[in-house]
Amino acid sequence: MSKIIWLRILFLLCVIALFSGCVEDNKEEGLVIAGSTTVQPIVVKAVEVYGKNNPDLRIGVQGGGSGTGIRMVGKGSVDIGASSRELSTEEHLKNPGLVTHSIAIDCLIITLHPTNPIEDLSTQQITDIFAGKITNFKEVGGPDRRIVLVIREDGSGTRSTFENMVMNNTEVSDTALQKPANGAIRFTIAGNENTIGYLGIGYIDDTVKAISINGIPPSKENIRKGEYLLSRELYLVTDGEPTGETKKFIEFILSDEGQILVEEEGFISMR
Repeated sequence: MSKIIWLRILFLLCVIALFSGCVEDNKEEGLVIAGSTTVQPIVVKAVEVYGKNNPDLRIGVQGGGSGTGIRMVGKGSVDIGASSRELSTEEHLKNPGLVTHSIAIDCLIITLHPTNPIEDLSTQQITDIFAGKITNFKEVGGPDRRIVLVIREDGSGTRSTFENMVMNNTEVSDTALQKPANGAIRFTIAGNENTIGYLGIGYIDDTVKAISINGIPPSKENIRKGEYLLSRELYLVTDGEPTGETKKFIEFILSDEGQILVEEEGFISMR
């Protein structure tokens, strides 16, 4: 091989080495968070504030539901999974190293269209409505309107929580409309007088109507005291104890500043 060819090869190797070093030096650190759409508003707000003090840290936030978030963090596809329910026995067995971190208190609110005059339902009435045994609001003291059920999709932590707390092993009617996110449920209820569904407290606004259960309204005080039926904790999930940027981000959400953001998003602080 001629001397010129060797010099060309040597020059090329030097360029590759130099380029690789530059890429490595400029590589940004990053976090990816995926899962519950209930937890998502907290995470998005925390990323917005945390990112201002950590401009070189790239943080991606995805939805997909609690089951998706737990599965992805177990596979190592994301750094943090977001969940609005505890891990199931199957999830624990499949990924025994998963660790949950409680970041906020939430509750599911039984929700109607604002024009519906119903103010309160009993637990049994709610069960019978979602099971399809009660099909008209007039059967529970409301207007003569056919009931349209709106629920979350399979794999949703919100749906799992509702069914565990309310349905008592009774199947939800197969006529229910399944929606992929809390926002989609709110949009559907706000646009249809015949609907009833459930939403995380952080999604309640004046486009929908929150009602009492067993005479107890879903106030923050009642939720904190555990008196409102559908209270629950929200979680971030890691594969093992968090380290590095993952640990710092979770610590930020649990800090005084982070818990203020939790309250600003309509949820209830762990403090």
